[in-house]
Amino acid sequence: MPARSKNGETVSVREATHDGTLGRLLHFVVDGRAGIITLIVICIVLTAVGNVASGLYLSEMINNVITPATTEYVFDGTNLVLRGLDGALLNKLIEYTCIVGAIFVVAVSASICYTQLVAINAQKIMKGIRADLFNKMESLPIKFFDTNSHGDIMSYYTNDVDAMYQFLGQSLVQFISIGCMLLFCVCLMLWFSIWLFLIACVGIVVEIFVSMYLTRLNRKYYAAQQKATAHMEGFVEEMMTGLKVVKVFTHEERAVQDFDKKNEELYYHGKKAATIGNIMMPIMNNIGNLMYVIIASIAIIFLIFEVPNVCLQDIAIAWNGGSLQPISLGGVVGFLTYTRQLYTNYGNLSNQLSQSARALAGARRILNVLDLQPETDNGQITLVNANFDENGNIYECEEKTDIWAWKEPHEDGTYTYTQLKGDIVLDNVDFGYNEDKIVLHNIDIYAHPGQKIAFVGATGAGKTTITNLINRFYDIQDGKVRYDGHSINEIKKSDLRRSLAMVLQDTNLFTGTVRENIRYGRLDATDEEVEEAAKIANAYDFITRLPQGFDTMLTKDGGNLSQGQRQLLSIARAACADAPVIILDEATSSIDTRTEQIVQKGIDQLMAGRTVFVIAHRLSTVQNADAIMVLDHGRIIERGNHQQLIEKKGTYYQLYTGAFELE
Repeated sequence: MPARSKNGETVSVREATHDGTLGRLLHFVVDGRAGIITLIVICIVLTAVGNVASGLYLSEMINNVITPATTEYVFDGTNLVLRGLDGALLNKLIEYTCIVGAIFVVAVSASICYTQLVAINAQKIMKGIRADLFNKMESLPIKFFDTNSHGDIMSYYTNDVDAMYQFLGQSLVQFISIGCMLLFCVCLMLWFSIWLFLIACVGIVVEIFVSMYLTRLNRKYYAAQQKATAHMEGFVEEMMTGLKVVKVFTHEERAVQDFDKKNEELYYHGKKAATIGNIMMPIMNNIGNLMYVIIASIAIIFLIFEVPNVCLQDIAIAWNGGSLQPISLGGVVGFLTYTRQLYTNYGNLSNQLSQSARALAGARRILNVLDLQPETDNGQITLVNANFDENGNIYECEEKTDIWAWKEPHEDGTYTYTQLKGDIVLDNVDFGYNEDKIVLHNIDIYAHPGQKIAFVGATGAGKTTITNLINRFYDIQDGKVRYDGHSINEIKKSDLRRSLAMVLQDTNLFTGTVRENIRYGRLDATDEEVEEAAKIANAYDFITRLPQGFDTMLTKDGGNLSQGQRQLLSIARAACADAPVIILDEATSSIDTRTEQIVQKGIDQLMAGRTVFVIAHRLSTVQNADAIMVLDHGRIIERGNHQQLIEKKGTYYQLYTGAFELE
């Protein structure tokens, strides 16, 4: 059965081999593990030897012990009697039994050894793959996460990684084991009878064509099943997320009808895929059983009529001048034993190929992510702790001074230090998420240290996009963005973002204590600094009323807090960061009007001496801004302070007086 790639198409082992997926996946297995891989292969070979030893044991027992004991006669002086199990034959019986018993003990020990090694190493490999995947995602640009759903991103770590584990922990080992078994079976079947082996090959050819036909037939149903599964999962997630809306508008009956329709579609395609997938093994097994009966019947005819046998053993005898002999009873039993193993292992091989296709599809998705280009960062200017000497010159120092400076390297090995103040300029900036569709046009903004710049406008006007450019989440198409006189393209991204604090409209709290969530703004903050940040954000009082205060554990994005409390913690986190530039994107949107007045005092204290960018729909929160930018369709159509814009009686005046409602 083939597997589904990211775009819903199926992936065959041949395709995975052609595009390098299989080779790269095997690289994860052998990288730095040559000794362990060799030991595993040796153990697999020993296990396979134990599995094929039974056929040789039966053949030798029949030819050298049972047949002589039941067909050879001796004369006791008066009568002919069966030879029976005399001392010589008993010794042979014991010898064969001990040899095979020793082989089985070694095979069992080898099997235990390689299964444990494979399980441990598969987990180590998956640990490395998960680490590589997470590290890669941490380095990817924001655009990747904007264009991929959360469910799709999480599926890399769940479905795709699990599929790869099935391949590395089971299928790959099975391929080696089955390969050894098939090789041994073919060699031993040729050892017993070439004629019978050629007949057995007819059954293998039939099984190959049957498996290829069923696999092709099942491919479209499997792909349709995966597509239907994705549709149903998306529908369920949507309905569960919006369950309150469903109930408010009494939409339960319609929701059930829509679910039943998608569920029925999934059932249909799943039934088709399961039907064809499940009949493959019974068909393969019955072809094997039929061929077993045919080969057994022919072998008996060869035995009864003493047809000269052609086998590797007899060819060696004939080469030395001997004549070809009929196949023995032990040879028939041994050949039939390996016939059964041959068909069984080929059936297992077909099943493993089906499972491997799914694993290779997951591997291809993961490798596609690992191949993505990380976020480009050509910046050379870094942010360092600084201080002033007696002459007022700034210099770099190791101790924490709460004074920061930009460290700019030069070609001659010298450095220039510029104090971090928070002077931000956007000069004639054009930007589009796609180069052929510009969403910001000729944006000019001058934010000097300590100023508060507000952005107002309808939804989609470009307010948040501007702040994304300051963070350099996206690069502009034209114009310049300067920070303290330096182009932000010249500043290392991690240092640029370390100099900014941001409070978003959507709060994001992490599993951990309240203290840890506030300290997320600055990991080296002391407990006293964390508590002071909470006081600035007016979150201290409600935190101390929690069951464990600052040590209260938060889970599920702070589900045990109100929306307003979560927003207060986000503001406290920004206060803890103590950055010279602060971006407030609807920071008080989830707080009631009374609480907003209290929090606004904390925000005013937080903003003191800092450059602040504010995005707000409540115009009452931006009246004290030094400059207000009114945006419309990606252009600044008005600018000025509150009083100036009111006197113009333009768009801002209409928004403020309620001539039309802001979205």
